[in-house]
Amino acid sequence: MTTAADQRWLRGQRALRLATGTALCLAISFAVDLPIPIVAPVFAAFLLVTVNRPLSLKDGLRLVMVVALATGSGLLLVPLLRYYPSTGVLLIGLCLFLAFRYGLRGGNNLLATFLVVGLTMISAAGTASIDLAMTVVGALVKGLLLAVLVLALCHRLLPESARAPARPATPALSNDDIMRLALRAALVVLPAFLLALADPASYMPVIMKSVSLGRQSCTTSARGAARELLGSTLLGGVLAILFWFALKWFVHLWMFFLWMLLFALLVARKLYSLSPTRYTPSFWLNTLVTLIILLGQSVQDSVAGKDVYTAFAVRMGLFVAVTLYACLMVELLDTRRRLR
Repeated sequence: MTTAADQRWLRGQRALRLATGTALCLAISFAVDLPIPIVAPVFAAFLLVTVNRPLSLKDGLRLVMVVALATGSGLLLVPLLRYYPSTGVLLIGLCLFLAFRYGLRGGNNLLATFLVVGLTMISAAGTASIDLAMTVVGALVKGLLLAVLVLALCHRLLPESARAPARPATPALSNDDIMRLALRAALVVLPAFLLALADPASYMPVIMKSVSLGRQSCTTSARGAARELLGSTLLGGVLAILFWFALKWFVHLWMFFLWMLLFALLVARKLYSLSPTRYTPSFWLNTLVTLIILLGQSVQDSVAGKDVYTAFAVRMGLFVAVTLYACLMVELLDTRRRLR
């Protein structure tokens, strides 16, 4: 039996592992100039929160191959989106619904998330050009491979205790609840996908944000939707601003890693209840993901010579708009259930 001190040590170990893995992935992605550098740290955050053990080489390669095939399936929908856009969008919506339903029925939630990312990002990129779509496929596969390697390294440096209790089983949902939550998550993601069809290269971060909101909406009730969804988005934006001005004091890759380590550790302490909070772990995970996306895009804007502050304001406005829409979907579908 584990004592309270053991539990606190275990949560501290997991918080440090999450912060270290996220910071490593972010620094390595920018150091080796991956096509979409925010993908690896976002995937690493999902992996480190979801998986409390290292993946074996066989399981890691299998996950990467399955995700490569799953995300590559988005290429098959490109001709439909080009020549029969209405049919293509409806089919994408159906696939999103099925992917979220698969995760809610006890399937691999990580695989469901990666499938949603691939379906939306790759098919949207393919409407612009096949070369861009192949670049996105490569970015997703490389980002996931890096996240799996960093996961193994973090578990080697900060191993899980052998006395750690098993993760509690997820409460079983009724079929009606599964269908409702899957529909809600699909409706949250779909508008960001439609927006990305206009300019895929510019709106990839919005898709990543909407996927995070879709995951979060599966565990959020209408009662706390605004606090959970909008609060985590705004907090992530505030942390990104603080991070940016802190980084400007001394611009260097090592400082980028160290500042990310510090900010991720502050969020991880809340996520693992090392510091008392009334918010759920999904709130803090969405905060961390928002921070990574906004910060990574601002760094890329700076390298490209763009106006960082204008781009950040536009991106943050889009994030808030997508989040408000997600709150509306949660409220509407939960109200319909209560009336029934």
